[in-house]
Amino acid sequence: MGELTAMIGHEPGGDTPLRARRALLKRLADVVSLPASRINAFERAVTGDLLVEMLRLASREERRRVAARLAPLAELPNSVARILLRDEVEIAGLLIEQCASLSDADIVGCARDASIDHRLLIAARRGLSEIVTETLFSFGEMAVMEAVLRNPTARLSQVGIEAVVGLSRQSPGLCGLLLKRPELRPSGAYVMFWWCGPEDRRTILQRFAVSREVMQEASEDVFGMAAAEDWSDPVARKALQFIERRQRNRGAIAKSPFDSLEQAVMVAGRDGLTRETASEIAFLSGVKPLTGAKLLGDPGGEPLAILCKATGMSRADLTRLWRSMRRPETTADGQIHPDWERVQITYEMLAVDRAQTVLRYWNWSLSSALTPSLLRAIRDGEDDVVDEYSAPERAAMMVLAEDFGR
Repeated sequence: MGELTAMIGHEPGGDTPLRARRALLKRLADVVSLPASRINAFERAVTGDLLVEMLRLASREERRRVAARLAPLAELPNSVARILLRDEVEIAGLLIEQCASLSDADIVGCARDASIDHRLLIAARRGLSEIVTETLFSFGEMAVMEAVLRNPTARLSQVGIEAVVGLSRQSPGLCGLLLKRPELRPSGAYVMFWWCGPEDRRTILQRFAVSREVMQEASEDVFGMAAAEDWSDPVARKALQFIERRQRNRGAIAKSPFDSLEQAVMVAGRDGLTRETASEIAFLSGVKPLTGAKLLGDPGGEPLAILCKATGMSRADLTRLWRSMRRPETTADGQIHPDWERVQITYEMLAVDRAQTVLRYWNWSLSSALTPSLLRAIRDGEDDVVDEYSAPERAAMMVLAEDFGR
């Protein structure tokens, strides 16, 4: 024992001391691996602390062997997990991929302190919790986000989903992956619609254009109550406007230079769409001018089909509206233009009630939600205060950010 004490601090040479080090590393790893019936928690922790001190000076191969030995454990000392998870990715990966006993704190710590290669391995790990996926999303690394979205066992929070929906505006490749996630809600899909490609838009309308029939049946008698109160409660009025079956604004006819929505569309188709006519079409359709401008200005054209179906306009009215913006109906060789064909298919595939749901959510989020503070946030890019806003307000922030020069 005196001889051993005298050697402390001396770096030995030759093979024998290195063999002893490897043997001791293995034995300490074996002790840490003992079941709870053989070793108590304090003994395991102390052994783990000693093992960590040895690992700091161990070779890469020695660290790899220890990691491989400890990966299957049901209980792993925190100090050992911490040092190995921050090691080279080939070593840390043994725990990330195989060790089921890692806590969320262990994984989050690794994600924050290690490299993108570590985060890619974490993204593919089974059973990721919401706190872990939020941490992974927070780095804004496209490859990591895509890996998380492809992981069917990962759980995503609504905060995490909204963050990725917002990022998908600049990275459209995320849209298709988001649409496969069960956590994506209609509100996020309706927002993402504006920058999705044609196939993703079709998926959104097929999956998320929901009916309001149940809400209408549940609140049928409430309309009479609100009318008896002269619609004085703005909260109830706004909610009932979303639920009601009628889409057109009948009160707008008395103030409009047009006799009907169809006449406004007919004039637009004949003379071209002016700012004034577009504004009237929006009012008569029961949406705000800002919503109408977003619908009519969309490059893809599908929102036109949604507007026409939701308001009960005919296919001929859709054609007039398309022509009013001088959009092509045929290609140079006389075939139907792909954009126009897609818009007509969109019109045919949607039921009136489902088209109204999409249109009303857009109107709700793009205009009714635009409070002064939200407009300020859109202009100034106040992403850090996004949680202060409601779901439609957050939707408006994401959709209209470019429209306000952000």
